[in-house]
Amino acid sequence: MEVHFIIIGRTIFLYVLILIIFRLMGKREIGELSILDLVVFLMIAEMAVMAIEDTNDPLIHTIIPMFLLLGIQISLAYFSLKNQKVRAWIDGKPTIIIDRGKINEHAMKTQRYNFDDLMTQLREKDVNDISEVDFAILEPSGKLSVIKKENGSEHQELQLPLIVDGLIQEENLYRIGKTNLWLRQQLRKLGYFDVKNISLCTHNKQTFFIDLIDDK
Repeated sequence: MEVHFIIIGRTIFLYVLILIIFRLMGKREIGELSILDLVVFLMIAEMAVMAIEDTNDPLIHTIIPMFLLLGIQISLAYFSLKNQKVRAWIDGKPTIIIDRGKINEHAMKTQRYNFDDLMTQLREKDVNDISEVDFAILEPSGKLSVIKKENGSEHQELQLPLIVDGLIQEENLYRIGKTNLWLRQQLRKLGYFDVKNISLCTHNKQTFFIDLIDDK
């Protein structure tokens, strides 16, 4: 009987502890979890199960690794905010599967993404005719974002970030047929002389959206 009370007590304690740890990690939907998020969650869950089953093992042997994982996760989240390369390594990058109505088979092979996956996710987006799709982007979370053609036939310009956290995105400039010099000239015309002060800059239909880095 005493063992049963220990198991109940450990279960309640670990339940509350895990809720606190997940809350400290930040709010993210299940579908938006990165691979590292998923690994941490699985490890914490496994530790909790082992701690509940083995009542002879002190709880501190479970609590310490849990908070160690929490520290690692928070540290990586901090560095990913400060460093774009770290963010890309942790979360990955979106992949354009359909580009201006044309399927990018090389991108599909790179992501080990097949046509059955594509058609399934298009149907989930209520797209029955693939010819209606202008762009389909496979997000790091595994979700497929779909942009349909305007008026059913006209191609759109995909809105891509040209500057992120003060860094010019050369790959995206190349995609829209523009250069680093062109971007800097356009920004100067708008009164922005230092790209390092820009947190986000996008371009769509000859219009710029620019957000400056908060000084606070």
